[in-house]
Amino acid sequence: MRPRLDALALLIALTLQGCSLAPTYRQPEVALPAQFKDSQIGPWHSAQVTDRVPEQWWQLYNEPHLNELQQQLLKANPDLAAALAHYDDALAYASQLHGGLFPQLGVSLQPLRQRQSDNRPLRGDTQPSVYNSDTLSLGLSFDLDLWGRIRNQVAAGDAQAQASGDDLAVARLSLQRQLASLYVQVRGLDAQGKILTDSLGDYQQALQLTRDRYQGKIASELDLTRAQSQLAQAQAQLDDIQAQRNLGEHAIAELVGALPSDFNLAVNVQPLALPKIPAALPGSLLQQRPDIAAAERRVFAANAGIGVARAAWYPDFSLSGLLGGQTQGAGNLLTAANRFWALGPVVSLPLFDGGRRSAADRQARAEFEEAAAHYHGQVLKAVREVEDNLSQLRDLQRETQDQQAAVDAAQHAEQIAMSSYQAGALNYLDVVTAQTTALEAQRRLQVVQSSQLQASVGLLVALGGGWKA
Repeated sequence: MRPRLDALALLIALTLQGCSLAPTYRQPEVALPAQFKDSQIGPWHSAQVTDRVPEQWWQLYNEPHLNELQQQLLKANPDLAAALAHYDDALAYASQLHGGLFPQLGVSLQPLRQRQSDNRPLRGDTQPSVYNSDTLSLGLSFDLDLWGRIRNQVAAGDAQAQASGDDLAVARLSLQRQLASLYVQVRGLDAQGKILTDSLGDYQQALQLTRDRYQGKIASELDLTRAQSQLAQAQAQLDDIQAQRNLGEHAIAELVGALPSDFNLAVNVQPLALPKIPAALPGSLLQQRPDIAAAERRVFAANAGIGVARAAWYPDFSLSGLLGGQTQGAGNLLTAANRFWALGPVVSLPLFDGGRRSAADRQARAEFEEAAAHYHGQVLKAVREVEDNLSQLRDLQRETQDQQAAVDAAQHAEQIAMSSYQAGALNYLDVVTAQTTALEAQRRLQVVQSSQLQASVGLLVALGGGWKA
C-alpha cells in the first residue's frame, strides 16, 4: 500500500508543479489614435516596410559628420556605458533567479579536532575528552514549487531584465537626440554667424560711405555715429553667437566622451535638409517605443509578483537529501560503517506572522496598479510628444513661408533706403532702420528653420527612432 501512496503523492506533486497563483496577464488597454490630430497628410494607415523610420534615424539628414559623432557617442559616452552595466546587472540577477528552478547540490568537508566537556550530559565513562571528528557530506535540496512561487519570481526577473534592456534603449535614444539637437543648434549658429559676417561687411561699407560723406560735409556727425554704433552692435551680436557656439561644441564633446580642449567642430554654413517624414505612422506603433515597452514589462513583472505573494499563503514543499560519512580521525569515510544518509520531504507553513503575508499581498497588488498607471501615463506622453512635434512642424512650416516673405521685403526696403540715402533723399536713420530690420528678419528666418529641424528630431525620437516590421 505504501508504494502506491508514494506514487500517488508524486503524481499529485508533478501535477501541481504546473500551477501558478499569478492572475492571468492581460496587457493594459490604452486607446491609441488611428490618426494624429495635427497630421496634415490624411488618415494614417498601417505602415509598410518601405515607410519605416530607420533605426539610425539621424541618417535622414544626410549629414556624414553627424553620423560620425553618433557612432562615437555609442562607443565612448560614459552615461551609455553605465546604462549598459545596469542592464548586465539585471541579466545577472535574472540568471540567479533561474537557479531556483533546479535542485541545489552541495558538498561539505569538516575535519575537526575537538574536546568535549567533562560535565557534558549523558557522557559515557569510556568517551575520550579530546578526539578527532572528520565529516564529509553531500546535500541535495529541491523546492517542488507547487504554487508557482519560484516560477513567478523567474518570470518577474526576466521581465525586469527585458525592461532594463528597454531602459538601455531609452538612454541611447535620449543621448542620440541630445547630440542631434546640439548639432542642429550649432549648425544654426554657424548660419547666423554667416548672416552677421555678411552684414558686417555691408555695415563697414556703409560706415565708409558715411565717413566720406561726412568729410565732404554732406552727412552729419550724427549719421557717422549711427553707422559706427550699428557696426559695433553687429560685432557684439557675432561675439554672442560665437560664445553660444562654444558652449554647444563643449556639450557635444561631453556626449561623445571627449575633452572640450581636444574636440573641434568645424564651422559649416551649408543648410541641413529637413527630412521627409513618412506618412504611414499609425498610433499603434507607439507601443514599440522603448520606454513604453519597458513600462509594459514592469506591469508583467508586477503581475507575477502577485503570484509570489499569494504562494506565501500555501505550504512550501521541498525534498531534502543528505549522504556522507563520519569518522574519529581514522578509517575510510565511505565505508559502510561510517556512512550516514537522510532523505525525505520538508513541509513548512507559517501559522502566525503578524500580518506580514497580508501586507505583502496588498503591496504586490499596489505595485501592479502603480505599474499599470505608469504604463498608461507613458502611452499618453508618447502620443502628446508626437502631436507636439507634428503641430510644431505644421506651424513652423507656415511661419517659415511668412518669414521668408518678410526677409524678401526687408532686403528690398534696405536696397531702397541705401539708394535714397546715396541720392540724398533720406537721412542715415532710415538706412539704419532698414538694415537692422533686414538683419533681424534673416536671423529670425534662420531660427525658425533650426526650430523646424529640432521638431523633426523630436518627432523621430517620439516615434521610437525606428521600429521593426
